[in-house]
Amino acid sequence: MLRLSRVSKRFGERTVLNGVSLELAAGEYVAVVGESGIGKSTLLNAVAGLEPVDAGTISFEGRELTAMSEDELALLRRERFGFVFQAFHVLPHLTVEQNVALPLLLRDLPAEGARSAVASVGLAGREASLPRELSGGELQRVAIARALVGRPSLVLADEPTGNLDPENAGRILELFRNETKKHGAAAILATHSEAAAAACDRRYRLTSGGLEPLP
Repeated sequence: MLRLSRVSKRFGERTVLNGVSLELAAGEYVAVVGESGIGKSTLLNAVAGLEPVDAGTISFEGRELTAMSEDELALLRRERFGFVFQAFHVLPHLTVEQNVALPLLLRDLPAEGARSAVASVGLAGREASLPRELSGGELQRVAIARALVGRPSLVLADEPTGNLDPENAGRILELFRNETKKHGAAAILATHSEAAAAACDRRYRLTSGGLEPLP
């Protein structure tokens, strides 16, 4: 479904991605582990077509992202990708249900599915709450529901538990895995934590030399 072949990216004199290759099948849950600043976010941004690469190719569902226009990439992200961020990125003036419904509204789809998506992450009864009324763990649940409500083929999660305490982080990672698997989506989890990566189907370490498989 997703294939990266010898992908490289430089920022000035600094090489961030160095010949990265990766294949991801539908339904797979893969972790990319690496220290802060090594390039995990850049890798996810490249996969999403948000960051142009200097060398190599990225293909998704048979289409080469590196040859697509900005409009084509934006449409692909809207219809086929889901995103979960460390900083949640929920809109403060919208309710829980309205935040989750956003991907549906952007695609001119009925928003009724948002309520069941909210319930699926354990927030039934909180649909009308505003983000300021939620804990960090609850905000990340909203972000997971929003990422999956449109039934994406691929979910990209960038340090989704980086702002949470260990207990909440474990719960969120389990929820994210279960919900992603339930929806049949593939997922890439970028994390600095090998413990967070332990439940993934495959694990890789991103280094200055590229992407190395972990046992």
